[in-house]
Amino acid sequence: MRLRNIKGAKEAIAASPYVVHEPEQYRGRWNEFFGNDHPLYIEIGMGKGKFITTLAQQHPEINYIGIELYESVLIRAVTKRAAIGECKNITFLRYGAEHLPQVFAPMEVARIYLNFSDPWPKDRHARRRLTSKEFLARYRTFLRDDGHIEFKTDNRLLFDFSVEQAQEAGWRLQDITYDLHHSKYMEGNVMTEYEERFSAMGNPIHRLVAFLPEEKGV
Repeated sequence: MRLRNIKGAKEAIAASPYVVHEPEQYRGRWNEFFGNDHPLYIEIGMGKGKFITTLAQQHPEINYIGIELYESVLIRAVTKRAAIGECKNITFLRYGAEHLPQVFAPMEVARIYLNFSDPWPKDRHARRRLTSKEFLARYRTFLRDDGHIEFKTDNRLLFDFSVEQAQEAGWRLQDITYDLHHSKYMEGNVMTEYEERFSAMGNPIHRLVAFLPEEKGV
């Protein structure tokens, strides 16, 4: 995926009060960062930020962290965040998903959102998919026992891969649908920019919820 470079994005992100630049220092202490003991939800690969900023406005009783690696995309989320004004329960990280165990301590995250993740279509890149067994193992290091992952995509091959990987890794799957917008799970659904675009094109949206195995040692 080729991203258009946005002039000044790097400098704007470095100066933004909405981006945590050394998140490792808050590992195990995100409640101190937010100043409360509310549950922590994260979105990995948040894109332009519409989904997570909408949730943060709807649910002040939850703390949110949006994570995006690419500066040219993160700057869009920063702009959205600035536009909504007072909203103390959300912040952003420019960070690689493979390194998140350095940012979050065991049992620190209550929910993980994966929305329209890069499908990495070539077989040799399967380990890079955010729903691969390798990434699921990373999430287990910081997801609460009663937490879960919510995953949405319009890519059927990626969705089938994700179901297989989760099952092989022992995760418990619920609320699986291959057409979210015509299912009972649509109530309360917050759409991402990609979701709006793909659904307008007539693409069915696939969704699942994944819970940790009953025994974490599985």
